[in-house]
Amino acid sequence: MAETTTTGTLPEQTHTLPVADRVALGRDLRRRCERRSHAAWKPPANRRDPVELLIEQGKTRLQDLLPLRYARMKTSPFAFLRGGAAVMAADLASTPDSGLRVQSGGDCHCLNFGGFATPERRLVFDINDFDETAVAPWEWDLKRLATSFVLATLDVLGKQARRDLAQRVAARYRETMAEIAATPVLDAWYQGMAIDSAEAALSIGIGAATLRKAKGFLTHPAVVTITHRGGPEPRIEDQPPLLYHPPVKHQAAFHTGIEKMLADYKTSLTPAQRLLIERYRFVDAAYKVVGVGSVGTLCGVLLMVSGNGETLNLQFKEADPSVLEAYAGASPYRHHGERVVRGQRLLQAAGDILLGYAKGPTGRHIYVRQLRDAKVKPTLETMTPRHFRRYAETCAEVLARAHARTGDAVVLSAYLGKGASFEEAIGQFAMGYARQTEQDHARLLEAMNSGRLPDVPQDS
Repeated sequence: MAETTTTGTLPEQTHTLPVADRVALGRDLRRRCERRSHAAWKPPANRRDPVELLIEQGKTRLQDLLPLRYARMKTSPFAFLRGGAAVMAADLASTPDSGLRVQSGGDCHCLNFGGFATPERRLVFDINDFDETAVAPWEWDLKRLATSFVLATLDVLGKQARRDLAQRVAARYRETMAEIAATPVLDAWYQGMAIDSAEAALSIGIGAATLRKAKGFLTHPAVVTITHRGGPEPRIEDQPPLLYHPPVKHQAAFHTGIEKMLADYKTSLTPAQRLLIERYRFVDAAYKVVGVGSVGTLCGVLLMVSGNGETLNLQFKEADPSVLEAYAGASPYRHHGERVVRGQRLLQAAGDILLGYAKGPTGRHIYVRQLRDAKVKPTLETMTPRHFRRYAETCAEVLARAHARTGDAVVLSAYLGKGASFEEAIGQFAMGYARQTEQDHARLLEAMNSGRLPDVPQDS
């Protein structure tokens, strides 16, 4: 698959300039955007109705899944934030920014971080969702992350403790950026956060049982038990409404479309990756409902089997334009699956070797990845206040490392400085925007109660 670019550009690289010049660049940015100005959140006079934005976004999604999307978003203001990336993107576009661009994660709330296995079969902690990745202001990711912690702890921590949590996010981001600025280029590029030990995992809210389960996947058992149905071939077990096959009359066409998608997907891989995939044959596929913000996009799972019965599970997922593009500029890539793949490879220190992209069975842009490759997900419900503080710092540290892979840590660190004014501003912004999200969540509930949006029991 040929790589085609649009008029969009990747972040400018200033690393070849003398360090003194890069420090001066960072300090000069304070004139354009004072660090204290990041505290401001005031809804613009022309702010769009958040429900309208959700309705507009839903027009391109699978219509029968939209009620489930809204049902998941209505559970809490934090759930609304998770599903309302488009709403916050529009709001962030009206806030001050320093002018520096990085490859942004695009949807950096606190549940879009987690653990997974590297190609070397080590467990690491990193950003793990890239559907909205785009070249954008670095501040947008940080503000969304800080706000997510304020909302995730609404029923756990008091007001001052939640503000402190947001400030910790900004402080650790600033401190990590300073550390990277003093690190040799290659050393910084290879940095990752290992969670191999129980102590390291526990420090960020991951329990010993979860870690043991993830490590069990690292051995890749020779034969995985698969439910057989309707013959000798393995078949994915339906779990409606979250995992299901298309109706029988559409299955032949669905499988044909999947086979075409796999052929297209293989062209996006390197020869070594392609060779590995060709050691498995495709046997089954099914649709899968995932996440909160992704509900309504085309998603599914693939079952691949080798000659000796080993299975490989892949996930395919629709890639639409990033919600940031309307405000930050066009993607460098015409294919949004490619945008997701390239963005993930830019942001992660180590990633999925089978990550690729293709045109999906319905003609939509798709990206493909391994499914649950030793995935580790922190459980916010069981975190203590101390673990929340450590987890907030961990996510901020990971985000700073990710941004430094496409941004200049020296310039960013010089802008951020050494004082507390920046983190205090982010703390104030996060509290203000959290209140905005609570109001937006209330409007969602009103829209569902009035019939403007469909209302169904969650996951019904």
